[in-house]
Amino acid sequence: MTNGSGSDDNSQLTHPWANLTAAELDALDTVSRNLMQASLHSQKLMSNVMQKALDGEAVMPQADPFHSAPEFKEVWQHIATQPDLMMKAQAELAKGYLDLWTNTTKRVFDGPVEPTIKPEPGDKRWRSEDWTKNPVFDAIKQSYLMNQHFMMGLVQGVEGVDERTKRKVEFLTKQMTDALSPTNFALTNPDVLRETMRTHGANLTQGLENLVEDLEAGDGRLALRQTDTDGFRVGVDLASTPGKVVFQNEIIELIQYAPTTETVKARPLLIAPPWINKFYILDLREKNSMIRWLTKQGFTVFLISWVNPGKELKDKTFEDYMHQGLLAAIDAVEAATGETSVNAVGYCVGGTLLASTLAWLQANGQPERIASATFFAAQTDFELAGELLLFVDDVWIEEIERLMDAQGGVLDGRTMADTFNLLRSNDLVWSFVVNNYLLGRQPQAFDLLFWNADQTRMPKALHLWYLKNMYRDNKLAKGELELGGVRLSLGDIKTPVYMQASRDDHIAPYPSVYRGAKLFGGPVRYMMAGSGHIAGVINHPDAHKYQHWTNDALPDTVETWLDGATETPGSWWLDWRDWLYERSGEDVPARQPGDGKLKVIREAPGENVLVRSDAKDGMKAEAQAEAAAKPKPQPKTKPAAKAKPAAKAPAKKPVKRRAKAHTPSS
Repeated sequence: MTNGSGSDDNSQLTHPWANLTAAELDALDTVSRNLMQASLHSQKLMSNVMQKALDGEAVMPQADPFHSAPEFKEVWQHIATQPDLMMKAQAELAKGYLDLWTNTTKRVFDGPVEPTIKPEPGDKRWRSEDWTKNPVFDAIKQSYLMNQHFMMGLVQGVEGVDERTKRKVEFLTKQMTDALSPTNFALTNPDVLRETMRTHGANLTQGLENLVEDLEAGDGRLALRQTDTDGFRVGVDLASTPGKVVFQNEIIELIQYAPTTETVKARPLLIAPPWINKFYILDLREKNSMIRWLTKQGFTVFLISWVNPGKELKDKTFEDYMHQGLLAAIDAVEAATGETSVNAVGYCVGGTLLASTLAWLQANGQPERIASATFFAAQTDFELAGELLLFVDDVWIEEIERLMDAQGGVLDGRTMADTFNLLRSNDLVWSFVVNNYLLGRQPQAFDLLFWNADQTRMPKALHLWYLKNMYRDNKLAKGELELGGVRLSLGDIKTPVYMQASRDDHIAPYPSVYRGAKLFGGPVRYMMAGSGHIAGVINHPDAHKYQHWTNDALPDTVETWLDGATETPGSWWLDWRDWLYERSGEDVPARQPGDGKLKVIREAPGENVLVRSDAKDGMKAEAQAEAAAKPKPQPKTKPAAKAKPAAKAPAKKPVKRRAKAHTPSS
């Protein structure tokens, strides 16, 4: 090549990498190799996904399981016919972008300025300092937030649309905008860019390997890992409170826990946890175990451990779960203790079962079998049941039924997990997509997420009946529900009730729980705890976390109840314990499992809880079963006398706060 004078221009022949050092060239080579490896993994990944799609696997969810296209069309047709709404939203968006451009320019030359838009409090996506300190990433963040606000504002502001349709489109629009967050893409996430530079691209290669492994584990369907599933052993690290299985049938094991006090209250306590999760959320670790704490308060504690059902139980019904579950457990407790009544507890759907059983006992002239009823985050009126109502319209129920038929008559645990994870997708989905696939890291061992991932299956007959009769048709609250030919009426129930709700519960919203509390015909103590569906319930007093509100009255509305409520710092367990003491009888010598008519079958936590839904063919996790079968070391110290009620903390006036649908529950 020559210049205008005909002489050679050697500078133009210089190789662009000629000035790189040996270390820089080595780093470039490493990056190239890692990107090539990532490309090969991507090809394998796409090949596997396409093959599954071509095979038409029946157990794979449909591309649009909500069948939401008609609803989206209806909402956007209404938006198009409301020019004032569109013009106002566009004007706000244009002004926002003008302010953002001006502020970004000022920031580059003059330093920090007030942001045009801020994330919602508690939004963890923007924790990296770069999203605030780096002007470019700050502008990307604010641009995304303005676009999300624009889309959500249009859907929320549209008029003339059925409320349920509008709520469905609003939820799905939020899901789509969350998915498009710049935090979810490698080139717009500063943490991923930094990690890519640090590892020379090895994070992307490892991330794709993680993705391939998760797709293989799910047989072509993404099985997103939230935690190290080998990090804990049920019965050893979790669910380790000493006790014995003293009764079992095809639906339940009944665990009687060993006493830790010399005397106990005469009336035993029977807990019915939800069957959509494993019970050990109530017995996670020693420091936060409700079961262990209750034994230290001087209660004889029994707990139902539900079966993780296989195909052979697909025809089990809600009525079966009442008779072979709760009522069979009450019979067994009477045989074990000689007591003819129990204080019963129902958590979540276990609470809905407890309320139905109370009404059934009342109609059959046996109300005395349950002396008091406590409800944790449980609904009996589903009119205001929150975002889960989006999953119970006819088209979604048809999709659930299709999946259960394809799976032999049960709904696999992963489908249930995916449903609940969608309610908090940024925390329970996208944060792990970034961690596992973009940063190339392995999820850490975390007890709560280990439990969350240990889902159970649902029998077809039970699950469809529950969705239709409770969530969709709200028959229990309306007095239209029948079990065994008996119509159930919550208003006829005179049993004393303790009703726990949580301020930030997105599964059982506190206004919904309050509506249910108003349905009972006897005395009801409604109490609202801080936090959400899990942490609002599992809050050991020693943790000194959160707060709770109490009000002896039960006015017409929850807003009026809040106006008259008293806020107390810390756990609500002490308030509940004192309420139980008044309904538990005199002190009697402590009861050991096996002392009564029921003999010990096996060590707690039993066998049902060890059956993992993600194990092939529903087989038990043998390593866990063997570990749990080993005798546990018994405490060497002499049991202490029953604990006395602690003095209550000074109360102050409540601060009313609105429930937030997406507040993390723990």
